[in-house]
Amino acid sequence: MPGINEWIAVATGGAAGATLRFSAVLMAERWLPRSFPWGTLFVNVVGSALIGVAFVLLIERGLLSPTWRGFLTVGLLGAFTTFSAFSLEALALMEGGEVGRGIIYVLMSVLLCLAAAMAAVALTRGLTSGIV
Repeated sequence: MPGINEWIAVATGGAAGATLRFSAVLMAERWLPRSFPWGTLFVNVVGSALIGVAFVLLIERGLLSPTWRGFLTVGLLGAFTTFSAFSLEALALMEGGEVGRGIIYVLMSVLLCLAAAMAAVALTRGLTSGIV
C-alpha cells in the first residue's frame, strides 16, 4: 500500500501535468487553427514519447524510487496526456458532421502517439546502453 509520500507525489505530478497541458492547449489555440484539436494531439504525442523514456529509465532500468515513478508516470504524464479529451473531441468532430476530420484525428493521434513512444523507447535504450 502506498504511503503518504507516494500520494503527495502523484497529486503534485498531476497538478504539474494538468498545468502543462492547459498551457500547451492555450498556446496551440493561439497560434493554430481552432478547427482542429492541435493542442490535445500535441500533448498526447509528446506525452507518449515521454512515457517511452520513463518506461526505459524507470521500469527497465529502475533508476528512480517508487515515489518518483508515481510522480512522473501516474501524476505528471497521466495528467498531461488527455485520452479522455481526445475521445470527446473526436466524437464532437464526428457528431458535428465532420466525420472525415474525426477519423483523421483518431488515426493521427493513435499512430503518432504509438510512433512517439516506440521511437522514444528505442532512442532511450540506445542512448543509455552501457551507461545505466
